[in-house]
Amino acid sequence: MSLEARLRERIKREGPISFYEWMKTALYDEREGYYCAPRVRQGRTGDYRTAPETSPLFAATFAACFAKLFAELGSPHEFTIVEVGAGSGDFAQGVLATLKAEHPGVFDATHYVAEEFGAASREQCTSRLAVFSDRVTVREPSSAAGDPITGVVFSNELIDAFPVNRVAMRDGRLRELFVGVQDSQFVWREGELEEPVAAYCKRVDLNLCEGQIAEINLKAEAFITRAAATLERGYVVTVDYGAERNELLTRPGRQQGTLRAYRSHQFAENVLANPGQQDLTTTIDWTQIKEAGERCGLRIVRFDQLDQFLIGEGLLNRVATISRTVRDMAEAAQLTASARELIMPGAMASSFQVLVQEKSG
Repeated sequence: MSLEARLRERIKREGPISFYEWMKTALYDEREGYYCAPRVRQGRTGDYRTAPETSPLFAATFAACFAKLFAELGSPHEFTIVEVGAGSGDFAQGVLATLKAEHPGVFDATHYVAEEFGAASREQCTSRLAVFSDRVTVREPSSAAGDPITGVVFSNELIDAFPVNRVAMRDGRLRELFVGVQDSQFVWREGELEEPVAAYCKRVDLNLCEGQIAEINLKAEAFITRAAATLERGYVVTVDYGAERNELLTRPGRQQGTLRAYRSHQFAENVLANPGQQDLTTTIDWTQIKEAGERCGLRIVRFDQLDQFLIGEGLLNRVATISRTVRDMAEAAQLTASARELIMPGAMASSFQVLVQEKSG
């Protein structure tokens, strides 16, 4: 039975389910979920592109940043980098290769933990990182933090893919949006707020206009809580696209929330169509991430637009060095073009932000 058929049967059996449950199944079902089933998701033949796939300079620049954080921590004997949502290992490979070549002392102390939800991606990641197998662990993410580490918990475009609840203001009351079935099609249904959603809305004093829709990403808070618990001391480095809560709720054009679907680099009109076959994403609430960190003892160190962060961490100097030293002019031109694709005005990195939070122990 297909994922779509199984979802329909569940709804017919249980009644409408929360959008959180529907989205979680569509993205993370072990057999056919978008992020778990073997398929091409990234790149020109997939549905979207990410910064590590766009340019190897992304990982190389972050490797230099991690080397600085290593020094800030006093050059510990053991330094652990945990990447949550490691995909097929592009970023991890770039970071480890750069550390080995440019920061051998940091490399010698580093253990890299690549956490990935999909079994097929974990296999690809293990294969790609085989040359570093003596200092790499590839594993499925766990809700438990494990033994505390000294190092970095890193994620890139992870939180925007967490399943969310959706709420709407109707007749002056917040209502939750559920997913039902009508004529074999998935449709929106409204009901009372589930308890965790109601508690969140009360805590942040969520105030929507009549008819306005908003997403509630409770897993974002759980992720930050786990990241903080993972660290004895170190940094949580989060790269994603988002906005502060006030902007998310008041910016024109966001009255229907930020939920969207992608397929073949195009917006898909119906987010409830083709579960498991299209990417689903939301714009994250940076205010929520910062507040969650503060509750867990994380201090904000930096919060920058990604392009400015990369420039500040030496990406342009890296491009200049490559241009002078690489003998293959085609390779140098390709790297320079990929850098422009990241940091030119209006390019990919201008839409993303980097949040660095510190736990001092």
